[in-house]
Amino acid sequence: MTPEIPGNTGSIGRTCVALGLDLILIKPYGFELTEKAVRRAGLDYWKHVKIKEYDSFDEFLKRENPSDDKLFFFENNVKKSFYNAPYQEGCYLIFGAETKGLPENIYQKYQNNMYHLPMFSEHIRSLNLSNTVTTVAYEALRCIN
Repeated sequence: MTPEIPGNTGSIGRTCVALGLDLILIKPYGFELTEKAVRRAGLDYWKHVKIKEYDSFDEFLKRENPSDDKLFFFENNVKKSFYNAPYQEGCYLIFGAETKGLPENIYQKYQNNMYHLPMFSEHIRSLNLSNTVTTVAYEALRCIN
């Protein structure tokens, strides 16, 4: 939701192409989607990224119409590990903005759908968003298949 760093979005788009997934982006963005940095990170794969854009999370919910059990949110400060998420076919993996995370209203409404990636060093506050997305996407596909 509301990506801020074009290079991360480009890298995530590249992962989506590799795995045959749609890249769903929810506005506002911290950059122009056509920005050179997005294309650079996506390299020559960017033209193959299947992008869906929504003006808000509410619009996403209205148009995609997912059941709550298909929504998986990822945030640092929650107890459940992403290893234990009950991923299923057609689920949505939802990540917050790089510097802000998920909005508080979403965090409150979907507390039972929140997962984290383990970090074992007190010297690390968070992981790079594109690395996190790639890790979670591969784990979800492993569990589904």
